[in-house]
Amino acid sequence: MSAGEVAGLVAAVALAIGVVGFLLCLGSMLRTMAAMRRGIEDFRRSALPLLTEVHATVRQASMELVKVDSILDRTESIAGTVDSASRLSYRAFSAPVIKTMAFAAGTAKAFRALRKKR
Repeated sequence: MSAGEVAGLVAAVALAIGVVGFLLCLGSMLRTMAAMRRGIEDFRRSALPLLTEVHATVRQASMELVKVDSILDRTESIAGTVDSASRLSYRAFSAPVIKTMAFAAGTAKAFRALRKKR
């Protein structure tokens, strides 16, 4: 055997080893891909019902927020009415009450003065 034939044989063996290694890597990659597909399919199967449930919960929360918003609007309306009524009451009763209290204080002072004179 000549040196060229030996080099060719070594190259052929190295190429065969490389091809076998490549095929082993390819097989491992294919098994990994199959496992990933099964995992993704399991995840999809379990996640879909959860997403449906989350969607329903969000829809229900949205309806509850609409109700709360309506209650807040009514509360603001009631607060405004009470505020207006209290201002009106203050205006209606403050002057007579102040006058009555001033009259009572003056009368009490006059009675004390009369008592002191006796």
